[in-house]
Amino acid sequence: MVAFGLLIGGLVLLVFGAEWLVRGASQLAGRAGISPLAIGLTVVAYGTSTPELAVSINAALTGQADIGMGNVVGSNICNVLLILGVSALAAPLIVSSQLVRIDVPLMIAVSLGVVGLAFDGKVSRVDGLILLAVAIGYTALQLVLAKREASIDADATPPSGSVVASVLFILVGLGLLMLGARWMVGSAVTIAKWWGVSELVIGLTVVAVGTSLPELMTSVVASLRGQRDIAVGNIVGSNLFNLTAVLGAASAISPNGVAVAAETLRFDLPVMAAVAVICLPIFFTGSTVARWEGALLLAYYVAYVTYLVMAAQRHEATQGFGDAMRFFVVPITAAVFVGLTVLELRRRRNGAANV
Repeated sequence: MVAFGLLIGGLVLLVFGAEWLVRGASQLAGRAGISPLAIGLTVVAYGTSTPELAVSINAALTGQADIGMGNVVGSNICNVLLILGVSALAAPLIVSSQLVRIDVPLMIAVSLGVVGLAFDGKVSRVDGLILLAVAIGYTALQLVLAKREASIDADATPPSGSVVASVLFILVGLGLLMLGARWMVGSAVTIAKWWGVSELVIGLTVVAVGTSLPELMTSVVASLRGQRDIAVGNIVGSNLFNLTAVLGAASAISPNGVAVAAETLRFDLPVMAAVAVICLPIFFTGSTVARWEGALLLAYYVAYVTYLVMAAQRHEATQGFGDAMRFFVVPITAAVFVGLTVLELRRRRNGAANV
């Protein structure tokens, strides 16, 4: 009974925490003259990624640095496939041109860069310092872009109210999100054990999603409240923060860097990079993430988790399932998005010619 109570209590805290975080972030954006997108890419994204940061640093300090890689890779896949998918299903998401021009290409470049750094079987301390430098540079870039936008909108009348109150909303919201996620993960693990679910499957599902619950609730609430720049910015910013600051900190702290398992290098890292790449055509076509695209992303997340569970249990159908995804479903999806991208380019070119 206690576990079920904590599960319900955790869900309530997540809802209220996400509501207060989104409200504080949107108010702060208006009062500071900064776009909601910039707030989503930095303040909200970095705040909701604190569980990943805590897990990776703790793993590095306790000699389990390889967990840091799995945490980052799993969270980034979850952020795009599950969180972006559910958020788009809740309400179609409008995508800012800045994301297509700057942030998503940077997310793709950093994702591919991490794959390259991990190719020798680990992300070394030097690699970690490089990633931390990229995190600092990206944050500085966002501050410059936000300052430039604030100067353009200098004549706009800011909303009434206190910036301090907005910051307090953000801090309280983050605190409730962290506590709610902890309660939900702990109780879900307990309930899963009662039902006879193996610890391996629990780790691949409950715990993997658990550290992404703050991003999930924040993006869904932001989407429903019409703060869609915050919803999308939170996902892209969280992925960049995970790859640079979280993985960078774990690698720099650990004496031997972060180990990369052969299976992670062969399967999970390429999936993470592919998930980052797919964001570009989805964001570019129509400058929106439509509901059908959200459903597609969510279906891919279900397929990904299904494959992980089947592989963990050494199911006889694992190879066939993987081949069907690799040689049939993924190529068809890629062909569809290539076609949609070509059509979008033609539409924009014709539109420019008619102006």
